[in-house]
Amino acid sequence: MLYLNQLDIENCNIAWSECIKTIDEAINYIREDDFSQPIKPYLDFNNPQNRIIAMPARVGNDRDGIAGIKWIASFPDNLNKGIPRANSLTVLNDTDTGQVLSIINTSVISSIRTASVTGSVMKDYFGKEESTGLTGLIIGYGPIGQRHLSMISEMFSERFDRIYIYDKYRVDEEKIPENIKSKVRIVSNYEDGFELSDVVITCTTSSKGYIKTAPKKGSFHLNVSLRDYDTSMQKYFDVIIVDLWDEVCRANTDIELMSQYNGLSKENVIEIPDVKFIDYKNKTTFFNPMGMASFDIKIGELFYKHAKKNSIGKRMI
Repeated sequence: MLYLNQLDIENCNIAWSECIKTIDEAINYIREDDFSQPIKPYLDFNNPQNRIIAMPARVGNDRDGIAGIKWIASFPDNLNKGIPRANSLTVLNDTDTGQVLSIINTSVISSIRTASVTGSVMKDYFGKEESTGLTGLIIGYGPIGQRHLSMISEMFSERFDRIYIYDKYRVDEEKIPENIKSKVRIVSNYEDGFELSDVVITCTTSSKGYIKTAPKKGSFHLNVSLRDYDTSMQKYFDVIIVDLWDEVCRANTDIELMSQYNGLSKENVIEIPDVKFIDYKNKTTFFNPMGMASFDIKIGELFYKHAKKNSIGKRMI
């Protein structure tokens, strides 16, 4: 069994293009129904902000697939204590024998998965036309926001002329990639960039929708943190995408609230296996990724195989 910690994952230094390719592979398995992914349970606490989530999945067949579980805790008040909001452990199992292949002890793998899913959808979105001269906005610049800008700087930098960053805390400029720093503007209010932005990515710990401003027509909204858009925003979106409806329409997400108050239903949205069939032209689009265990397990497998090949991590009996 191979044990990997945060430093081991960082030392793998796998390109975003490889991570996004891995997400594309997982989507293909889901599209072909060659996966198993029970709805993840939430462990609740007296403080409603806090939760621990169990995320089991099998991706691929019993001969050469991968299985496992991610156990992730999210405690937003940790940020005020100077410790990470998220803490997680991922266990990978062989699908033929059930043996444990690897234990990955870091939430970094979660942020890599999250930004990789965004990258996969953005790749498909941009693949429809050669859009350039774009304006972007990242709301929230903690670990998830930082991973998203890193991914954009490697995969889509040439498409953007400007990227606004807003965070209610101080933005650490040292965590802005050098190759895209000249295009980045730090703003004191997210509203300063929202109406101008072609691409908006929310990476916050918000528990309630606060965005109520009409978006730019034809803009792309990646609601990564899931609880940032007021239910009134639904009327602006021509296309609403979710990873899987049964996963995301729960836990007080914007999608669940839009379902409760606006009548949004599964028939009104497009699930991620069908994203490649969307015509995005001139359509304002709203993507809501709950974060699926299948993606975490496949990303975990990618790093496990790379670490094993390059003698990274610690062998354990």
